[in-house]
Amino acid sequence: MNKKGHVINALVLSVGLAYLTHPTGDATTARAVVGFAVPVVLGALVPDVDTAFGSHRKTFHNLPTLGLFVAYPLYFDNLELVWIGVATHYVLDLLGTKRGLALLYPLDSTEFDLPVGVRVESRYATLVVLLITGVEIAVAAVLAADTPRQLLTDGLRAAGLF
Repeated sequence: MNKKGHVINALVLSVGLAYLTHPTGDATTARAVVGFAVPVVLGALVPDVDTAFGSHRKTFHNLPTLGLFVAYPLYFDNLELVWIGVATHYVLDLLGTKRGLALLYPLDSTEFDLPVGVRVESRYATLVVLLITGVEIAVAAVLAADTPRQLLTDGLRAAGLF
């Protein structure tokens, strides 16, 4: 996917996550949209830094990079939601395009791919982005429904969103 697709995905996903966590549609929901959007959009753009440094879809398109962004807030108490953007970037690149990702790089340069997706230049690329984003929001809704409400509230409070 291209940068435009990753930003569209991150913004729509942020709105969906905000409504899942604050469904009232008031100022609290709006604050949650911004609270999700900034780190998720930044995270969605991080993997493509490898277009300038290293090898694209290898250097920052791998599980060690995602692991770094998942673990970072545990040690430094910030960037709690950036990993969501990084993870959704990988999902879009795996499901939305025809090229694979070197998920185990630097240990292995093999690119893993799935037999789905469209070319980045395709007129269907934005539609594919929105369909994948819809599935991501649905998965988040299922996870939120199965999570005890107090645990979700505590997580949002720790992330500074509640």
